[in-house]
Amino acid sequence: MTGSTARRGRLVASAAALSLLLTGCAGSQGHDVDLAAASSARAAQQSRDARAAEASASRAAAQASADRARESAKAERAAAAEASEAAASAAAEAERVAAAQEEAERARVAAAEAEAEAAAAEEAALEAERVRQAQEALVAEGLESSPPTSFGIPSIGAGSDLMRLLLRDDGSLAVPPAEPGSPAAWYAHSPTPGEVGPSVLLGHVNATDGSAGVFARLVELEPGDIVEVEREDGQVAVFAVDRGVQYGKDEFPTDEVYGNTDAPELRLITCDGYNSWTREFEENYIVYATLVDVY
Repeated sequence: MTGSTARRGRLVASAAALSLLLTGCAGSQGHDVDLAAASSARAAQQSRDARAAEASASRAAAQASADRARESAKAERAAAAEASEAAASAAAEAERVAAAQEEAERARVAAAEAEAEAAAAEEAALEAERVRQAQEALVAEGLESSPPTSFGIPSIGAGSDLMRLLLRDDGSLAVPPAEPGSPAAWYAHSPTPGEVGPSVLLGHVNATDGSAGVFARLVELEPGDIVEVEREDGQVAVFAVDRGVQYGKDEFPTDEVYGNTDAPELRLITCDGYNSWTREFEENYIVYATLVDVY
């Protein structure tokens, strides 16, 4: 090998070595750059992953908080509903209690009123019994003397003022006037109506013109019918009919009509038994009654 060739060989070797050196330096430098980029990318990714994890954790926490809030709200709504139901139940119970109290108060008032009414009724009954006993005693014992002023018989629609009659000079009983509308009369020598004994009232069965007299319907009276006689003292003696009897003129029961009695009694006397041939009344009709009340 020549010197020139050797020098070229050394130059080529040197160039190759230099090229290799340069290439190795360059490759080392590029490798370092790639490592740094990868490290930076990994760090960025890790940062992103961390932020994503943190965001996910935050979302989870927020979701959990929202869930807890919903559960809490649900529980509060349930508690509120339960409280409302309890309040409604309490209000209803209070209303029932108030209604029961009102009903009890009404019952108490009604009981008090009923008790007062019962007491009043009992007092009224006692008073009625006292009045009845007093009336019975009064009826049994008779009234003081007081002339009659009028009479009325509701069941037959009879009634009038009362005249006073005495005896004629021959000792016979005078009779009331017979003109139409003439009143009945009281025999003034008999007891006054309501006194113990038989009080005697007389009246015509017809009038002189043929019209009905004040005692025209006397025969229609039945036992229990009422005869009322008003007296000058303002009292009204009430008699109940016992019976009515027809007598012939020659069978007049003087003692039964005018005789003494143990109780206050009344006699109503009129003519009866008209004889169209003689144009005279041949009988008398007499109603017997007994005092039953005074007012």
